[in-house]
Amino acid sequence: MENLLGLLRIHVKRGVNLAIRDRADISSSDPYVVVHSGKQKLKTRVVKHSLNPDWNDHLTLSVTDPNLPVKLTVYDYDLLSADDKMGEAEFNIAAYLEAIKFRYALEGGLPDGTIIMKIQPSRQNCLSEESHIVWNQGKLVQNMFLRLQHVECGEVEIHLEWIDIPGSRGI
Repeated sequence: MENLLGLLRIHVKRGVNLAIRDRADISSSDPYVVVHSGKQKLKTRVVKHSLNPDWNDHLTLSVTDPNLPVKLTVYDYDLLSADDKMGEAEFNIAAYLEAIKFRYALEGGLPDGTIIMKIQPSRQNCLSEESHIVWNQGKLVQNMFLRLQHVECGEVEIHLEWIDIPGSRGI
């Protein structure tokens, strides 16, 4: 892939207090997550009958443009009709990629759990709480709780990890 900077592994951990959208079961949903960035589109598995699903799925995006947002949409799976949207969130990876640039200077000098950067919730992001970019086991990782938009309730917890690709353009 031309202009590849590296890979972004997104660990879609869980949903919390998702909206009820299942027509067959008026107290539940069958949620799954679709992640897109540019022309890439990835999907988690469906978790049946849950408003607090544990997906624990790993999705991997090829990053060619650090300014492209990552969009996350939660859907309720329906067998006989179109899937219902359960909310969406968007996040930028620019701050995370900026921290990645300095990782080589950090190697060997920091204990696990050291917070490199804090990102506050704001109107410009979908964070529901402060997010930390942390040095952990020789890698920079970021955990996020994303508040779903255009829906009455729901959050999704994700974890980001960068994967360098030999021969890529790099950050």
